[in-house]
Amino acid sequence: MSDFETVTPEQIPAGAKIIDIREQDEWDLGHAEGAVHLPLSELADRIDEIDPDEDNYIICRSGGRSRRACEWLNSQGYTVIDVAGGSGAWMDAQLPLVSENGEEPTIR
Repeated sequence: MSDFETVTPEQIPAGAKIIDIREQDEWDLGHAEGAVHLPLSELADRIDEIDPDEDNYIICRSGGRSRRACEWLNSQGYTVIDVAGGSGAWMDAQLPLVSENGEEPTIR
């Protein structure tokens, strides 16, 4: 059993800190509007960019990587919430997406 909460994209409060842990190519195609990019491959080296006392909503593509990241961050004392279904669920819920490549945002 985990020590962190899991929510759907629709349950994320407005203005919440969303950390997208997907890799650069995934991020460039499309991501939640307002999210912060912190790839899983860089998480350990950049952990000081995360406020341990703030609610941090962790999102990936489908939920597997975010769950692993939440388990690790939680063990380090961080307050994290896993976003169930990831960016795919975000897109399915028709929540705002933006891209970094000048094209229509998408999740793959």
